[in-house]
Amino acid sequence: MPLSEDLRNELAAVAPRKECDRLAELSGLFHTVGRVHLRGRGEVDVHLDVASSAVARRAFSLLRSFGVASEIRTYTQRSFERPTRYQLHVAGDGRALQVLNEAGVLTSRLAPLERPPRRVVARSCCRGAYLRGALLGGGSLSGPRAPHLEVRAASLEGASFLAGVAREEGLALATADRGRHAVAYAKGAETIAGVLAAAGASAAVLVFEERAVLGATRSAANRLANADHANLVRTSRAAHAQVQAVRRLDLDTLPAQLREIAELRLRHPTLSLRELARRCRPPTSKAAAYRRLRKLVRLAER
Repeated sequence: MPLSEDLRNELAAVAPRKECDRLAELSGLFHTVGRVHLRGRGEVDVHLDVASSAVARRAFSLLRSFGVASEIRTYTQRSFERPTRYQLHVAGDGRALQVLNEAGVLTSRLAPLERPPRRVVARSCCRGAYLRGALLGGGSLSGPRAPHLEVRAASLEGASFLAGVAREEGLALATADRGRHAVAYAKGAETIAGVLAAAGASAAVLVFEERAVLGATRSAANRLANADHANLVRTSRAAHAQVQAVRRLDLDTLPAQLREIAELRLRHPTLSLRELARRCRPPTSKAAAYRRLRKLVRLAER
């Protein structure tokens, strides 16, 4: 399965509990693949056009969580492979327009916005949710030999806003104007992994990194390649289990040291214990980082 499809399927399964996160994710979706149709007399229709049924269902669920009715339709694209695409239609009733205004998609006068207001992405959790929505709507991922992450936007202003959201999370995205649309993109594996982690795609990060390491070791001797791969699988599985455990915990209730290592593991799911220990403030030992993560896993299992 292509990396882009893996990524969309994983992100579509993330279900944020906070209303602000759901609103930010909805905003990211509509700003990448949303279309506003003016019907006259102050009436508008809005729809999303996506390539994945999982993304269409996710958008449908998001809208329903705000009490907004929508309808999923399909059509066959006019191209060589004739792929099926999905459109999610939103009638412009009062509740729908209110939610889209709160998400920064429409102004109070029903004019489309190129970028949402600052309040939509004011928190770190909301910025991650906005990135997730943008990746669901207009993201593509390729690699590992030539890693490339790209998020399509309707305009350069929208792509620049997306890059600004990533920059606030310590991630550098470049932008480019492609004529009919614009993109925010990254080519470095470390930056790509950071964007995916911020959006909540920890499994995609691990798969991406695993494929990259596997591809590099194929040129080495079979014995060394097999040993390296086994170590990678063990490390990846341990990191994945730690990420899943941390997600089940309420970080605000944890002691400062445990909360710090939990946030570091979520932000950097592929880093080794030694590297995580170095990022602690103050830096600690590999053994201490391991003990803290093991305690988090035990707390999550209770």
